[in-house]
Amino acid sequence: MIQDASPMSPQTTALALHALGQGPLANRWRTEAMRSHATPRLIFFARGQGRITVAGLTSGYGANNLIFIPAGTMYGFEMGPSVFGQIMAVPGAMAAEWPDRPVHLRLKDVASQKELLALLEGLERELHSDRPQHRRAAHYHAGLLSVYLARQVALKAADPARDRADTSAARLVAAYTGLVERHFRADRGVAAYAAELGVTPTHLTRCCRQTCGQSALALLANRRHYEACVMLRDTTTPVQDIASATGFQSAAYFSRAFQARAGQSPSAFRRSGASPRHG
Repeated sequence: MIQDASPMSPQTTALALHALGQGPLANRWRTEAMRSHATPRLIFFARGQGRITVAGLTSGYGANNLIFIPAGTMYGFEMGPSVFGQIMAVPGAMAAEWPDRPVHLRLKDVASQKELLALLEGLERELHSDRPQHRRAAHYHAGLLSVYLARQVALKAADPARDRADTSAARLVAAYTGLVERHFRADRGVAAYAAELGVTPTHLTRCCRQTCGQSALALLANRRHYEACVMLRDTTTPVQDIASATGFQSAAYFSRAFQARAGQSPSAFRRSGASPRHG
């Protein structure tokens, strides 16, 4: 398979396709915590339902939902036991062929559903193939998926969440999540982010709760927690260095915050072993 890192890792820049819904519940942080990637992601939920938060805006998803996440956009989603789907890492070299803002499509037309499944099956087949030129063929399949998405958007199949994203509250929260993504490693609190956005911390939190049901502090803590989990599972970086790399003033403070959220210490989390690379 064409890949160079975990499918949910910000370092993934190669074309990859992975199944969703096959991992143990203990690894929910791989999907539910806020994160972003250096390259775009395309998510297809074939069955099941839940909620997904993209750039601070929460929406429901169900079967035959196709969601595009631009590079650098914070997101996370629920993964119940009935959910199954696939997530594709878009190569950095192909990113310009995809939208520059999130897209959520609810595919109700059977013909459109079948067309998407055929494209995904073709991509998966080439990614697992050992035939000559299979990588080149896989990239052409990815290109066809970008055309498919553009056509569906042109047909106005987009979810009403796109209209919700144009409200003042949603725009503010999207700007906030963008800042968080750029600066979460620094020791900056919500007040500093609010000041940069020209609003009060109270107003920022009110808007965050309105768009995604979380406070501004919770979104920031969520993003830091995911990064800490990735570093603990995927690297040998010392805990004290992970603390400073995720915006904590001390290793002790980091350990207390991690324990409160994960139910175990950072060291115990690391010893529990790396999770499956299922996305």
